[in-house]
Amino acid sequence: MADADAGTWINAALSILIAFTVATLIDRAFRGRAARLAAEKTGLSREGATRLRFVRRLLYATIVVIGITIALSGFTGISQLATSLLASGAIAAAIVGFAARQTLANFIAGIMLAITQPLRVGDWVSFEGNYGVVEDVSLNHTVLRTATEQRIVIPNEKLAGGILKNDTLVVDLVALDVVVWLPPEADVELAIAALHDETGQDVSVAEIVPWGTRLAVGSDPVSPPDKASAEAALRRQCLQRLRHEGLLRGGLTDPA
Repeated sequence: MADADAGTWINAALSILIAFTVATLIDRAFRGRAARLAAEKTGLSREGATRLRFVRRLLYATIVVIGITIALSGFTGISQLATSLLASGAIAAAIVGFAARQTLANFIAGIMLAITQPLRVGDWVSFEGNYGVVEDVSLNHTVLRTATEQRIVIPNEKLAGGILKNDTLVVDLVALDVVVWLPPEADVELAIAALHDETGQDVSVAEIVPWGTRLAVGSDPVSPPDKASAEAALRRQCLQRLRHEGLLRGGLTDPA
């Protein structure tokens, strides 16, 4: 009996070891393929890189789960437990489904993101006030790297159900989003002419409310990493010109 138990434990350990070894080898093969494609002249597209990461991790998880399942199947107690659970399948399914709802939801959302690809590795996106480059898309979460090197981890379920702004889904350059406010009594036409002369860009009236007028200032496209600094510089340039023209006196003042 002791020899049989020892053999069972050895077989289980070997099954798990083999599963992790095979999964690791396949994972390294995928990584090597990605590195070779990245080194080539054409490189690997963002769509391909995102799908490759997802498939690689999905295969890894699947192989490990199969190995653990095979290992556990050799234990008599586990087999009996599995038989009992199958006999009350509805209850077991309800318990497991409730306990793993969040994990399964994130996993299914990850599959949807990998197929539809509203964002890809390397894209610059905005989500719930956070702006950064997509650094990784895993089975359960997505990682954004901000301009200040912070990492923001977003569950895939939340990402799939939220409103996402992708600056580089179609093009690699982005326009700036700069607005300035004028006091209610300010000469709007003079402000538009002054800002156009200062920046050489189109200036338009974006909104008129009782407490002031909001002007939108156009810009030349920039690379996403430079967006924040370019917006700050353009905003400061506009405010300095408006102050020089005396258009910020009264109601609204320069927030800087």
